[in-house]
Amino acid sequence: MLVLGIQSSCDETAIALCDDGGIVASAISSQADLHALFGGVVPELASREHARIIGPLLDALLKSSPPGTMDAIDRIAVTRGPGLLGCLLVGVAFAKALALARGIPLIGVDHLQAHLLAADIEQPLPFPSLGVLISGGHTHLVEVVDYGVFNIIGHTRD
Repeated sequence: MLVLGIQSSCDETAIALCDDGGIVASAISSQADLHALFGGVVPELASREHARIIGPLLDALLKSSPPGTMDAIDRIAVTRGPGLLGCLLVGVAFAKALALARGIPLIGVDHLQAHLLAADIEQPLPFPSLGVLISGGHTHLVEVVDYGVFNIIGHTRD
């Protein structure tokens, strides 16, 4: 199975192809230089940059992949939250359009759960596991019991 993953929750646009063996190809566009001018992420600018770059980023990924890759994609996964609303809307709308045009399933992915399970892409994650989520706004210590089963052990709001 080949899955196209789309991530646009904040200030980076990322697209990846994953199969049963892990990540096949990926492309990312950072907005760090743009937002550095303002001392932090400006949500409106971030969402506009996602809208500007997401199509060309997918094109670049597909050009570096074998011919027929787009036709081989079985599913599309997209970050559905949490994150900046405008940024998420760009990624979700793009993913919905691709899934509808191709007639394939669309999977909404929780951004924080994806961070906790990302190590499992390349090698099996033993359960239970301990995960740490650290952001500019929060820190969570999480017991990862199984896929989709998480217990928050402790958290802060920074």
